[in-house]
Amino acid sequence: MPKIVDPGARRRAVAEAVLRVVQREGVEGASLRNVAEEAGLAVGSVRHYFAGHDEVLIFAMTELSARIEHRVRIHAERLLDPGAAGEHRARAEELLSEFLPLDEERREEAMLWQAFTTAARTRPVLRPHAVELEAGMRDLVKRVLRGAQEAGSLLDDLDAELETLRLSALLDGLTLQATLEPERITPETLRNVLRRHLRTLRKQA
Repeated sequence: MPKIVDPGARRRAVAEAVLRVVQREGVEGASLRNVAEEAGLAVGSVRHYFAGHDEVLIFAMTELSARIEHRVRIHAERLLDPGAAGEHRARAEELLSEFLPLDEERREEAMLWQAFTTAARTRPVLRPHAVELEAGMRDLVKRVLRGAQEAGSLLDDLDAELETLRLSALLDGLTLQATLEPERITPETLRNVLRRHLRTLRKQA
């Protein structure tokens, strides 16, 4: 009796293989041959589930994005809970912290995403997907700031659009530095910098 293969599970397994190869060798090392070998498959088997190399990379990016978004969504739901108004400050900080490499899982995700976004500069097919995740992060940051603004806890003259860009740039910059120099830019340092920045946006008690 022929073995029944779940196409969705096989595609996800290939995507995980892509991420492992990219983690070790960068996007340039994630050839179909290398990915197939990592997944324990023949190149022909990978081609059976994907139209080509670009589709393999895009699907891996989508899987990575979904992993990050799932974790962040949990904090977003808590933050937007009407009954959590009194905890908005702490929950906002928790949500924004999810974009920082505070542990091994998030550090790995950050390095993978940096690899893909760097590759997107020379691979136009990847660019829309990189831009989409960045836009999603900025949208969440904006929602956090808007929520605090509506609650009356931010400075009266605060420009939410400008501060969204500034905070997003801070998160990106901290992530880059922490992945390059984890011994110097520790999780404690990341939290302290984020907390200090958020404090400059709030009204003084």
